[in-house]
Amino acid sequence: MAQQSNYITRAGFEKLQAELEWLWKVERPRVTEAVSVAAALGDRSENADYIYGKKRLREIDRRIRFLSRRIDELNVVDHGPRKEADRVYFGAWVSVEGEDGESQRFRLVGPDEFDASGGRISVDSPVGRALMGQRLGDEVVVRRPKGDTLYEILAIEYSED
Repeated sequence: MAQQSNYITRAGFEKLQAELEWLWKVERPRVTEAVSVAAALGDRSENADYIYGKKRLREIDRRIRFLSRRIDELNVVDHGPRKEADRVYFGAWVSVEGEDGESQRFRLVGPDEFDASGGRISVDSPVGRALMGQRLGDEVVVRRPKGDTLYEILAIEYSED
């Protein structure tokens, strides 16, 4: 498996930090209290609230450990004026037209914040790798598992949308 990049936008980084803070300060104390109440009711082996609560605590703790490590590894890429605004870099919104004439708009983001339904694709994806460094008007061949496809770059924007 390929190494994933450690780049993230400022908004994506803040979202991960907010999730970590919410898990640590709100969700974990709430679930801990529920487990404590369930444990006080007696036989824990048949107490569904206790069993579910303990399982949920393990899930929360696992996510907290992951987020804590991942946040330390990430490099935040802030967007300022670009020297070459006609070139695709991390964080760019890129409008492309496929061979079939269908237009699409993508934002190149890190693997921790991709959302295909929202138009955010990872720079580590086949499309992301193919678009990085290309210029406005370039034709790009994207190698995909289901076959190669050709895109023409129609527009490049750098905004936080």
